[in-house]
Amino acid sequence: MPEQSSPLLRSVHEGVMTLVMNRPERLNALSPELYDQLAQALLETKDNRQIGAIVLTGAGAAFCAGGDVARMANSPAEALSFDQKVARLRRRNQITELLHTLPIPTIAMIRGPAAGAGLCLALACDFRYADDSAKFKTAFINVGLPGDFGGHYFLPRIVGFAKARELYLLSPTLDAQQANELGMLTALFSRDRLEPEVTAIAQKIANGPRQALALMKDNLNHALQNTLDDTLNQEAVNHVTATLTADHKEAAQAFIEKRPPKFER
Repeated sequence: MPEQSSPLLRSVHEGVMTLVMNRPERLNALSPELYDQLAQALLETKDNRQIGAIVLTGAGAAFCAGGDVARMANSPAEALSFDQKVARLRRRNQITELLHTLPIPTIAMIRGPAAGAGLCLALACDFRYADDSAKFKTAFINVGLPGDFGGHYFLPRIVGFAKARELYLLSPTLDAQQANELGMLTALFSRDRLEPEVTAIAQKIANGPRQALALMKDNLNHALQNTLDDTLNQEAVNHVTATLTADHKEAAQAFIEKRPPKFER
């Protein structure tokens, strides 16, 4: 079991890996250790056939307040070149890239603030579920920064380019209902129902045909940046690939026999 003082808590239960950002005293603001541990945990799932879904959440009353502004203000001058700082940031924002591109469905379970890079972590996930305590804010302009961690990629694709410009340039705080109405959330639950609902959804995904889900996610990501012709080609390759799997054969047999399929694990 991980130490409770660890900035990231990891657990796996019945194919679902839960990652808990664990700096509740700082609203789970991202520290160098938390960046490193999140990236490492996600990289380790890439070829892990035991993991069928990933839930990302925060300890205590927040999802993630983004970068640790107090640490930014108090950190001493670094003996790093401009290019070295850019390379370090690019390594860190691999976290959102992995949440988006891993062949495993990813779920953000959101309570309290999701701001700045914390909002970007949620936007990178395949599903976003929140309760009515959730608050959303791009927040970068408030600290004199343009923003990182892929928000400029994800937010316009979720809420539209005009609304994304408003949310970035004016940085209003959205409550859970407003975020839900904009389509930022997959669903909004009451505080007592959020965790059991997300657990049930994650378990359903983990119990599904994992190879087909990975190929489906690959199709959706491919289609974001390619033409219809390219997308049809990619779909054809992935679809035929899936027809050769044991999961497809089991699902077809189960359909004929009118029973639930039992997918490979």
